[in-house]
Amino acid sequence: MKPLRVSAISYLNTAPLMWDFEHGSVGAAFEVSYTIPSQCAASLRNGSADIGIIPAAAYTSIPDLLILPGVAIASRRSVRSILLVSKVPLEEIQTVALDNSSLTSVALLKVLFAKWWGSGRIFTPMDPEIDQMLPQNDAGLLIGDPALMVDRSRYVCYDLAEEWVRLTGKSFVFAFWAIRKDALKEVPPDVDLAAVFQQARDHGLLPYNIAQIARDWSPRLGLTRAEIKTYLTENIHYYLDPSCIEGMNLFFRYAFECGALPSAPQLYFLETKPAQP
Repeated sequence: MKPLRVSAISYLNTAPLMWDFEHGSVGAAFEVSYTIPSQCAASLRNGSADIGIIPAAAYTSIPDLLILPGVAIASRRSVRSILLVSKVPLEEIQTVALDNSSLTSVALLKVLFAKWWGSGRIFTPMDPEIDQMLPQNDAGLLIGDPALMVDRSRYVCYDLAEEWVRLTGKSFVFAFWAIRKDALKEVPPDVDLAAVFQQARDHGLLPYNIAQIARDWSPRLGLTRAEIKTYLTENIHYYLDPSCIEGMNLFFRYAFECGALPSAPQLYFLETKPAQP
């Protein structure tokens, strides 16, 4: 059987999830490529990838996907890497530049405005460069590594995950692993895909591996190792647990109600294989 094609995200927050694929023997069974979140979704949609870590919002528009259980990029508090960066207080924002690298963050921002902050804002897609966004707009949405590098002393910043948790009391899921149903025929019968991806996450979160990730990424992002460790171990929640699933269903419902997403889909999961005696 040919290797399964995996589309992953080239952000710091996915580094623990990819540990076994980059450092362990499991990588030989998969063909991994890296891109931005929205392109991961596109790769599953057009069939150029079999498995992808997709923005939660993309699940509403790609048919015949199964969610790999147990693993997510989520948050139960401030996430630090999904920010509305503004020149003015929230109530004065009229125009917003959108970093469309993530469909989910855009939909979440629209939900926050529609349900709590007030509708009627003008949204414009732009490249994620805050120095280009703000001369033309009151605020800009940044995600991922660009958001982590924002100088918060210069702007008013609203952490979207923190706002969601404050307003709903629910966790927020930004992304998860999903597989195309027709790719299941390429999975060897002795391979438990759910276990492979859960174990990769578990190994990536081991303290000495987090320390290695921090050493590798610190010079790339201009963040201290301590800042990166805190981000990966406290701000990001890597478990698709019942609380996250509940929050994701609520987000889908709200996003559909306000027109930010086309549907509030039922969640379908890849069945896990029973443990061998």
